[in-house]
Amino acid sequence: MKTNSIAMLLVLLLQASVATVAQPKYSADIQKEKLGRGIVCVRDGDSVAISWRLLESDSDNTAFNVYENGKKLNAKPIKDATFYKFLSQKAEATYEVRTINKGKEKETASFALKADAKDFICIPLKTPEGGVTPDGRGYRYSANDASVGDVDGDGEYEIVLKWDPSNSHDNSHEGFTGPVLIDCYKLSGEFLWRINLGKNIRAGAHYTQFMVYDFDGDGKAEVAMKTADGTRDGAGVVIGDSTANHVMAGVIDKSINGKMPSKPTAIAGRILQGPEFLTMFEGATGKALATVPYTPARGNVSEWGDSYGNRCDRFLAGVAYLDGQHPSLLMCRGYYTKSFIAAYDWDGTKLSLRWLFDSQNERGYSGQGNHNLRIGDVDGDGCDEITYGSMAVDHDGKGLYTTRMGHGDAIHQYAFFPDSEDLQIWDVHENKRDGSDFRDAKTGKILFQIPSGDDVGRGMAADIDPTNYGLEMWSASQRGYYDVEGQQHYPEAWIPMNSAVWWDGDLLRELLDRNAVSKWNWTTGKVDTIKDFRAEGCSFNNGTKQNPCLSADIIGDWREEVIVRNNESTELRVYSTTLPTNHRFLSFMTDIPYRISVATENVGYNQPPEPGKYFGSDKKW
Repeated sequence: MKTNSIAMLLVLLLQASVATVAQPKYSADIQKEKLGRGIVCVRDGDSVAISWRLLESDSDNTAFNVYENGKKLNAKPIKDATFYKFLSQKAEATYEVRTINKGKEKETASFALKADAKDFICIPLKTPEGGVTPDGRGYRYSANDASVGDVDGDGEYEIVLKWDPSNSHDNSHEGFTGPVLIDCYKLSGEFLWRINLGKNIRAGAHYTQFMVYDFDGDGKAEVAMKTADGTRDGAGVVIGDSTANHVMAGVIDKSINGKMPSKPTAIAGRILQGPEFLTMFEGATGKALATVPYTPARGNVSEWGDSYGNRCDRFLAGVAYLDGQHPSLLMCRGYYTKSFIAAYDWDGTKLSLRWLFDSQNERGYSGQGNHNLRIGDVDGDGCDEITYGSMAVDHDGKGLYTTRMGHGDAIHQYAFFPDSEDLQIWDVHENKRDGSDFRDAKTGKILFQIPSGDDVGRGMAADIDPTNYGLEMWSASQRGYYDVEGQQHYPEAWIPMNSAVWWDGDLLRELLDRNAVSKWNWTTGKVDTIKDFRAEGCSFNNGTKQNPCLSADIIGDWREEVIVRNNESTELRVYSTTLPTNHRFLSFMTDIPYRISVATENVGYNQPPEPGKYFGSDKKW
């Protein structure tokens, strides 16, 4: 145990920061969301906690007043935080945050707190009815991955939610599934629309990646995803052939795409034939705006490495500023063998293919993909690159580097060093050979590597210990964590590694895993629970991956919210921290790499959002 841990903690808690998070070198007129104040009020026992966004239009001198039913609560203007907590006996009240500039109150944002308010915002869900598959097995639905976007242009986010049938399957397994459904809700609880992807889209973590983003710059987010014959949009219009059924049954007893398998293979429930589409939907209504053939196409199934569709139907997706100014849509296919990335531009009317990356055209790039990806400007040219597992693709669709370490389950892209803007990668591998690697995000140069003879299933990186320089990183192949110099600490300690969240008041990041927020205690070498969602009747998703529907800074101050479903999937709960803080920063959503990683959080095996600059306890603001 380190002797100065307590002293350093006191310094962290007593130091107040009023700062902005530095931005990457994108164009000054880069397309960004126009966010509102994002005020939120929640109860914490007899107290009310109010928080709101610091916006890019605010100056360093901007201060705030807080009002309850028209009565000012704070004695002095609030300058060192965008958070205020106080005792209140009122069952219901309207709270206001008023902006002070040059001694005068100007902008006002309000929030009406109801009598039954708790420490979360409750969104009632329109829970779908279950059904029965062709083989006579019943299924039900649970709320699964979510994303956010301002679909109506009011400056606040709506939630786009995927419904997962209980019979959803990994690609490696056969079996029929119920259809995938996509809903949209306002934070007020208003239901906006539902898209039914239909029988010809199989349910599972690797089939449906949905991108929610304002692609055309009109101030309203669109929703893009893979569709098929029978998909019904939010207006009730069917895409393709409404009568087509491409779902296969039994075993392969005939050729698929002209090639016979070497032996009979179970394919019940798989969809290996029929057209595939990419559709751009209107975010406000769910209406299909444009549909094009999905690129890259399935082609010959067996050319992906098997005859039953495990490898050909591995999809990823993303958003990238490939020209440094406008967001492009990325739709991807494959990572165990060949990999394709298709970059599209949306102008409000049509989808145009910008470029198509084919790993077969670049030596050493096939077989390098992960169950997730990271996007950001890694080489400082003002345009985004795509870190696709063990390889990276430049903004022009050409290979940037490959480490040839192969496939992995988790990947993290940060600035790990407080005194540098350069980005690094922490990547874990399944191949029972390469373990985990820490590398330069621009060149792929290995900074250090932790070998392992195991399938390293998960890994995390975050600043969790202020007694070390920079971020810490750890994975399923070892106990404790490593610092940026490759030194191991606390080799007997187990640390949760599925996700992370900024939740309490300091600049360290907390751990988000197994239905709880917890904090690494560097004085004891153990993890302490801060918030237990299971105790409040909530569940996390996706089996051993144990992630919430979404974690992101969607409302309130710079800290992140956790969106979870209750056990019955009758409501979503948006939990916002009630812990005080003496720091104020711009909303993380103003940081382009962070905003992009929120959009891609639902892709494959969910990863937490991460900013494009260093954010941690030892940064000199």
